[in-house]
Amino acid sequence: MEEFFLPYQKAWILDNSRIKLMEKSRQIGMSWTCAYELVRRHCQSAQKYDSWVSSRDELQAKLFIDDCKKFASILNTAVIDISGTSTLGANDSHSLEFANGTRIWSLSSNPDAQAGKRGTRVLDEFALHPDPEKLYAIAYPGITWGGNLEIISTHRGSDNFFYKLVEEARFGGNPKNISLHRITLQDALEQGLLRKLKKILPPDSPVAEMDESQYFDFIKNSCADEESFLQEYMCQPADEKSAFIAYDDIKRCVYKESEQWQNFSDENSKLYLGVDVGRTHDLSVFWLLEKCADVFYTRDIKVFKDTSFSEQEIHLHSYLRNPRLCRVAIDQSGLGRQFAERAIERYGTTRVEGVSFTQASKEMLAYPLRTAFENTSIRIPNDVDVIADLHAVKRETTNNGTIRFKAERTTDGHSDRFWALALALYAGRESHFQFVFEQIQAKKRDFIW
Repeated sequence: MEEFFLPYQKAWILDNSRIKLMEKSRQIGMSWTCAYELVRRHCQSAQKYDSWVSSRDELQAKLFIDDCKKFASILNTAVIDISGTSTLGANDSHSLEFANGTRIWSLSSNPDAQAGKRGTRVLDEFALHPDPEKLYAIAYPGITWGGNLEIISTHRGSDNFFYKLVEEARFGGNPKNISLHRITLQDALEQGLLRKLKKILPPDSPVAEMDESQYFDFIKNSCADEESFLQEYMCQPADEKSAFIAYDDIKRCVYKESEQWQNFSDENSKLYLGVDVGRTHDLSVFWLLEKCADVFYTRDIKVFKDTSFSEQEIHLHSYLRNPRLCRVAIDQSGLGRQFAERAIERYGTTRVEGVSFTQASKEMLAYPLRTAFENTSIRIPNDVDVIADLHAVKRETTNNGTIRFKAERTTDGHSDRFWALALALYAGRESHFQFVFEQIQAKKRDFIW
């Protein structure tokens, strides 16, 4: 064990507590560690019960079993891969059987898959599950007659059951008697993570010449923003109270791993484009939506940085040449004014609209976007930069009572993806023209009065 595992990994392996929980940084080798731990346990003749691993998705379930097979070979233990031979269903059939008759099952993220089964539970990336509280409620009774409940995850906001378990164990008297582990990126580096990485990475990797401090800064500077870094790598959950769109609402609208999200579903469906214009400090983002029934599906996202307007116009024209593209909404604030005006001159106001960003117009754009996420009437790719941008926008009330939307400016823009998506959704709203008409009529009434 000394040869393979770092101190924090060994501490987890040797902890036999009935319930143990780890809040952790991303990419520190804990799924790999859990695979070894389970194989080691199932090699023992005294092992009586199966183990059930709840993985994030179908791919992760398969990869976990692959890791288990590798460790079984290292430990010189005979196993049989019985994946696909059970009656659990195609998505729940990744499994290894040991000589003592016990099995390791790697299940999908469906909480109901845990029901009616006895033995150890491993709930990997627990906070990413659509309903962590339900998953815990169904999994916990499975260890009544023996086994352990192991929960491992990075944080996903402070309004999450995983965070509640951590806070209860640390500050709430720990009524569940949870053995709590916490490993940040800094902790992992201090315990030798970079040394292990360098043994695996190719010699020409930029990481090869870094020390721990340089690698820490390398990871931090590569994150979408400071809040993302703190949550993903430093075990500090994002503040859901200040986020305009809740993280859980965003995650419910993410495409599944297996979905080909850039494939159009209907040749007759309508397309809508939102363009947030930037040049040097901010990004330019083109966000294309396809409307099918009452749901808006993301079909394309193009991001430009330090790109000339002439080149950006080429991409805009390629979209507008598609007759299915019904309408484009373009940010015409500042640098975007000429960009929007040239598009309107060429394609007309029925297909292109310029939107000036003011506090009032941002409210008009932002609230319907939040409603779409709350109602799951929108789909987005599972992209870390996209999710970070959407979650980074905060709503503040100023001293005079007005609403202001703000986001931290980073090397990756200023939540430009948020506003591009909001513009695309605005372009696709059926009530768009009625809304504009009502605003004009209201102004006329105010003037007459």
